[in-house]
Amino acid sequence: MGKGMVKEMKREPTQRKEGVSTMEKRILVVDDDQVVGKSFERVLTNKGYHVDTALSGREAFEKYAGADFDMVFTDLRMPDQDGFEVARRIKEMNPWLPIVVVTGYGTQEAEAKAKAMGIAEFLQKPLTPSIIEEVAARIMARPAAATATATSAAVAHESVARNLALFFAAPFIGLAYILVFPFVGAYTIARYGMRLALGK
Repeated sequence: MGKGMVKEMKREPTQRKEGVSTMEKRILVVDDDQVVGKSFERVLTNKGYHVDTALSGREAFEKYAGADFDMVFTDLRMPDQDGFEVARRIKEMNPWLPIVVVTGYGTQEAEAKAKAMGIAEFLQKPLTPSIIEEVAARIMARPAAATATATSAAVAHESVARNLALFFAAPFIGLAYILVFPFVGAYTIARYGMRLALGK
């Protein structure tokens, strides 16, 4: 959304950090505010990245399907699909792709959810060009194994939660079966006996 748009400021040309090559690195920026998307594009293009922008989750998925991206910036609040839904669907296709969620409406609950999903970073607006540059450079410099570990931890967390839910639900499922089975069995026996009595 438009709240807390990227801060524009006059900056001296900066040198690329040693050891971090931006050549052919492709970034997808998803924000329903076109001004914000263009601000990200201008900042990151100046640092040598190839940047694609999308105004909605649907457009983001279309662009993602047609290109290989190295990371994604996505706004949290958007009309059709929020940033978490965008991140979830992209991670279903590529669990190791680093995704950064950006919002002007951050809460501790939202930040915790982002961490549980394996989101690379959760940023609060407004952002300065230097913050955008630093985050992109930091994430691009991370080994792929680090991103994979974060995603695996998120998947493991979800699996544990699901198994715990099944563990606690199992006794109740068994109890329901025990209570219902005698009635079902009695009904079946009675029906069978009636059919024998009628010679059917």
